[in-house]
Amino acid sequence: MLKMEPAATSAAEFFERTQARLNFDVPPGLVDPNIIPKSGDQGTDRMLEIIAREQPVRPAAVLIPVVDHPQPTVLLTQRSAHLNEHAGQIAFPGGKIDVTDASPLDAALREAYEEVGLKREFIEPIGYLDLYGTGFGFRILPTVARVKPGFKLRINEGEVDDAFEVPLAFLMNPANHQIHSKEFRGMERSYYAMPYAERYIWGATAGILRVLYERIFLP
Repeated sequence: MLKMEPAATSAAEFFERTQARLNFDVPPGLVDPNIIPKSGDQGTDRMLEIIAREQPVRPAAVLIPVVDHPQPTVLLTQRSAHLNEHAGQIAFPGGKIDVTDASPLDAALREAYEEVGLKREFIEPIGYLDLYGTGFGFRILPTVARVKPGFKLRINEGEVDDAFEVPLAFLMNPANHQIHSKEFRGMERSYYAMPYAERYIWGATAGILRVLYERIFLP
């Protein structure tokens, strides 16, 4: 049976907490290779230091679309199986920040429309979450947003195989935050996984969801 945490993830409380704790200040580490995003895991932090020396920084933005149902959900995508990077993985709508994007927020909104057809008129951006670094050199800046129900999606099959919603209560319940590990150049690094039904949510997506939990629900 799925473990739920009902009281802490009502729509009203979640959005109130999020608006109080987030803002739209862009962290300098988004583009500065000398600033390493901290993960809280020693092995991962060491990996990010090595990657920053070996690869150029790749600024990226994603949208965390929290759908404002009475029991809110998070809209996620499953990336197309033929993509060169992260094929078939569960992800947030998003991608690399283009030079034509006015801001990371603008990039996240553009990508959400291009990937799944989520129109801006349904999206109320709330603020940026913490910067998240990956082993591929990406510096991901997530935008948390309230999404009004009633939208109709249009899946871009060149990038996305599917889009689906997962209860926020499940994702924000630490009992569902599994910790797995793998080796990177002789160092052990941990990562989060949040399996839900037949979906395996892990890696950067699960890591960002864990950061969301820590920022919004921990003191």
